Amino acid sequence: NSKYSGCGMIKKTITCCFIGHRKINKDFETETKLKGLIFGLIEQGVTQFLFGDHSEFNDLCYEIVTKLKKANPNIHRIHFRTNYPEADEYTKGLLTMGYEESVFASEIALSGKAVYVERNRAMIKASDICVFYCNKSEFVSSKSSKRKSGTKLAYDYAVSHNKKIYNLYEGNCKIKKDSTE
Repeated sequence: NSKYSGCGMIKKTITCCFIGHRKINKDFETETKLKGLIFGLIEQGVTQFLFGDHSEFNDLCYEIVTKLKKANPNIHRIHFRTNYPEADEYTKGLLTMGYEESVFASEIALSGKAVYVERNRAMIKASDICVFYCNKSEFVSSKSSKRKSGTKLAYDYAVSHNKKIYNLYEGNCKIKKDSTE
């Protein structure tokens, strides 16, 4: 079932972001579950996929979405970058290679060392659905911890903003029809 907004038959774009640890258990089972989840999200009407960078999980998600795009040309891959806030057209062209769009969220411009945390938050805000690869027990999100995780911070942020969340690390990859399941 498609979501509609406004009046008439204007179809709402459904957006999904991917956020995960830099290193993942990249085995056949993980890849198979992720393929099934992404395929199911596309069947549910997701057409925009948001990607960060610098993680094996992100790379695997991008690879799967790109393969599925061949049979689903309406898929729109968007790179949320952490650099080049005022890129000229030539640079944007380079940054967009492999994506339909490359964006720089204005709220991350002055975030310094927290640029990835703020980028992830911007991706979450722009998404209806968040797919994570987050080991919540190994990391904590408190400032006093020595084992901080940007992925865990992003996961907690998505929870606090009532996003529909799938956490592949926990095997949570069954498509939910609505947020009450």
